Amino acid sequence: MEFIVKNNIQWVGKIDWELRKFHGDEYSTHRGSSYNSYLIQEEKTALIDTVWGPFAKEYVENLQKVIDLKKIDFIIACHSENDHSGALPELMKHIPDTPIYCTKNGARILKGLYHQDWNFQIVKTGDKLSLGNKDLTFIEAPMLHWPDSMFTYLSSDAVLFSNDAFGQHYASEVMFNDRVDQAELFQECIKYYANILTPFSSLVIKKIKEVLGFNLPLDMICTSHGIIWRDNPAQIIEKYLEWADNYQENQITILYDTMWDSTRIMAEEIAAGIKERDDQVTVKLFNLAKADKNDAITEVFKSKAILMGSSTINNGILVHVAALLEEIKGLKFKKKKAGAFGSYGWSGEAVKIMLERLDNSGFDIIDQGLRIIWAPDEESKLACRAYGKTFVEGL
Repeated sequence: MEFIVKNNIQWVGKIDWELRKFHGDEYSTHRGSSYNSYLIQEEKTALIDTVWGPFAKEYVENLQKVIDLKKIDFIIACHSENDHSGALPELMKHIPDTPIYCTKNGARILKGLYHQDWNFQIVKTGDKLSLGNKDLTFIEAPMLHWPDSMFTYLSSDAVLFSNDAFGQHYASEVMFNDRVDQAELFQECIKYYANILTPFSSLVIKKIKEVLGFNLPLDMICTSHGIIWRDNPAQIIEKYLEWADNYQENQITILYDTMWDSTRIMAEEIAAGIKERDDQVTVKLFNLAKADKNDAITEVFKSKAILMGSSTINNGILVHVAALLEEIKGLKFKKKKAGAFGSYGWSGEAVKIMLERLDNSGFDIIDQGLRIIWAPDEESKLACRAYGKTFVEGL
């Protein structure tokens, strides 16, 4: 499949309808994804990014149907990660001397991944590459979301090739933002931001302001995953600025795991208490042993506060809670509040452990949490409801 994006820009990537896990098993892709590669044919021809390795042979075969590979003058590697560069080894077998334009870190990473000393041409912010009557301008974007990342801007057509920035894991046969379900699109956009870009939010704001400072016209944003922004592309930039600014909604998310339902009962009673005191706040519950962790993290991102719950086991916490706390620490959420709760039978350390880990992850701990021994009785359930009320009052 290939199609015209605009004028002499052609999409030559791969839609992966079957993809359900990404970054190993770290990221869920309920709606598949795409690996977007772009061919620009002006007086000179440039290929921007490739596709993931499992599709390398298919990609090169399809590309050969579109163009004689020897007519490709330049390869632009905006990002070296395997899902964008995976077809390079197969492609370079056919055109081994074709220059690859990338950042200094990009060349280092590509050499580390593929152990090939290709014809790397190192570029920095502001460097230009002439395609004849149009130029490609390179803009380094380190840590959005790898050290090597960069944007590429095509003059005259006013198209920004943004690689991972502004993208989403979303398979669609129509490929343009104005032609897809908007609720699905933005659900995948915020999930992508929450799970991948949150730790780099300060850099997101800085880089966007830098790019906007160039005063370049912008007609289209061509991402590396998901749809292409052609209808009001500034809308996703505005969303990124909003999400990067310690984003939160009027929401409390309760995340827990349970052994014999006691902690689940606590979670539901606490939620009821929150709603009794504040019927305007959104409350969402996730049993982490059953929920998709990336969906749960997206809700943490949206929340002004979270509550973590776990039974105590072997003087510790349940594994699914421990795993999410580890991910939360790496995502470096800011200006969010937290509490903890849990049931126990013997020693009851879980609440203290969760509070310590939340504190070390940058959350503002607003109380000492709630512990209930054995199965909650009516008195304990009332205590849970009271805790929910007190918790929301402390926000």
